Amino acid sequence: MHPSGASLLSPGARMANEPDIPIPSEDVLTTAARLIGDRRPFALATVIDTRGSTSARNGAKAIFAGDGSIVTGWVGGGCAESTIAHAAIECIESGAPQVVDVDLDDEVLGAGMPCGGAMRVFVEPVLPRPRLWILGHGRVAECLCLLGDLMGFDIVIDDPMAAPARFPAARQVLTDDTLYAALSPAASDFVVVATQHRGDHQSMQRLLASDVRHVALIASRKRTGLVLDYLREQGIDDKRLALVRAPAGLDLGAATPEEIALSVISEIVMVRRGGSGAIRSQAGAGTPQPAPAIKIVRTQ
Repeated sequence: MHPSGASLLSPGARMANEPDIPIPSEDVLTTAARLIGDRRPFALATVIDTRGSTSARNGAKAIFAGDGSIVTGWVGGGCAESTIAHAAIECIESGAPQVVDVDLDDEVLGAGMPCGGAMRVFVEPVLPRPRLWILGHGRVAECLCLLGDLMGFDIVIDDPMAAPARFPAARQVLTDDTLYAALSPAASDFVVVATQHRGDHQSMQRLLASDVRHVALIASRKRTGLVLDYLREQGIDDKRLALVRAPAGLDLGAATPEEIALSVISEIVMVRRGGSGAIRSQAGAGTPQPAPAIKIVRTQ
């Protein structure tokens, strides 16, 4: 961390396409908490080992924006900053952490003269939780909200009949969006339409005009067919219609609202994590799985 704890950005500096951040008095952890609350991606770099002559010490931290600029903190200045900034950009893009070995005795880094030491820096991406948009207000929607929050989603309820008290885990409850004007999911978001047939064809039309890649429609097979036929008549092509999971959910034999919500969330987790949905005992259960890889980058 910079000795003063102050931001290395001037008060007028900006992250790409973002308002001024942070205020100069914020330290690294305060800034990180605020960026998480604002759903802004960043990378947190922490010095985990030093050898020889280095300006940074173990535990020094810095926050890097998506373009590689330092938001706040300090991990050693010019000798290492460009290497760590490059790793930060890669981490934010890939979502995977890296361990960066920086040889400060190597003039290739462009320091002008070798510093005579080395350090290891752990760079981890901190990305906004994907949103789960839930259109509906009944018991299935309530269970979807609870389970979605447990699965690591930011929940947005969009339904004029939704009572905020029934959705305590939701980040937002939109009750005045009768025309779905606020329905604007990103490509990384997931949407569940559980409106009990009320306006589902209009909301589906708006959804398929967005960037979203997963839309779950909770409806009977007959109702699903009617909705898909309507969307085709409105000019939605088959490529976009293929994004619709309808009827939604994995085949769990679900009968209750709670079980239906579980089947839908299970399918969303499967899609998000690239699972197959196969029964594990038939897919090699008990076989040790390798730990997620952490990329190690060396500058030598």
